[in-house]
Amino acid sequence: MTDLAEYMNQAIGEIISSALRASLRNPKESRFLLHAGSAQKKAAELRGNYEKNGTHVPPFLIASITQKCNLHCAGCYARANHSCIDHPTANEMDADRWDEIFREAEELGVSFLLLAGGEPLTRADILTAAASHQNLIFPVFTNGTLVRGELLDRFDCSRNLIPVLSIEGDRENTDLRRGKGIYDKLAETMEQLKKRGIFYGVSITVTKNNLYQVTDQEYLRLLKHAGCGLVFYVEYVPVESGSEQLAPGERERILLEQRLDRLREEFHSIIFLSFPGDEKALGGCLAAGRGFFHISAMGAAEPCPFSPFSDTSVLSGGLKHALDSGLFRKIRESGIETAEHAGGCTLFAKEKEVRALLGK
Repeated sequence: MTDLAEYMNQAIGEIISSALRASLRNPKESRFLLHAGSAQKKAAELRGNYEKNGTHVPPFLIASITQKCNLHCAGCYARANHSCIDHPTANEMDADRWDEIFREAEELGVSFLLLAGGEPLTRADILTAAASHQNLIFPVFTNGTLVRGELLDRFDCSRNLIPVLSIEGDRENTDLRRGKGIYDKLAETMEQLKKRGIFYGVSITVTKNNLYQVTDQEYLRLLKHAGCGLVFYVEYVPVESGSEQLAPGERERILLEQRLDRLREEFHSIIFLSFPGDEKALGGCLAAGRGFFHISAMGAAEPCPFSPFSDTSVLSGGLKHALDSGLFRKIRESGIETAEHAGGCTLFAKEKEVRALLGK
């Protein structure tokens, strides 16, 4: 764990430093990033202290704060596992409970808390709660269609909330997966974010069909011109039967890694992250508390969004209790996280094994 912790602490520092270099002409963003750099050093110290006392605190958490979404994207993992629906159930956690989780995360030394859904921007009350925790950085993974009015103002005033817009490449690929007209709405959102000097990123689902396009230097120049400062590549996970041919194989993974190396050399003002590619340097999958775990909208502590199984809840004992999950421990001890697999997610590909561990 020590080597992993040191590597991840260094990676977090490099991410913030890269963002700061890209924001030198943006006083509001620079002020926040200087504060964030100091806060993340303190968070690393907190995690180190817990480690010495036998508790491993991951630097990242993923929270699906709502089931509700205003789109029906093809191949959506959240709809496939029924964690994303048109109308949320009454047992979603309220903003006050999420505020308590955010506070505990801060006290434990968590650095980044990724907000997802459903569509997280349908829960403006939870975003308001998150904004008050200035020592935490909240990448908000959104389809981008609701970044208007008060929500745009929220991102402008609260720089610890970082919008990450889902896009699939050009207009044809984006509209094919997310719906007609979505690409143009995203272009409008990017324009407004750039106009206000808000640091933002994009999340691109990589398939065999769009790999060449979304890693093309000309495409990245367009994103850079649009003000994008972060590109997060996520390999497609074939949650829908019959879509397995879209998932990148070993050949595509090698190509993605090679192209990423070139892009990082050319575009110094953009941060490039890759899942699960970047996990290779960390010895495999980071789920189940090794580097992160997932909290569902109802409070279930799960290994990963793609592995929605749970034996504990943050409602009963908070985050520290969830870190002691027997399922998480069994997954880490089983070696599943480092096993060979097909598709973009280790635990999704090992569903039977995870179910067996949960049964035990």
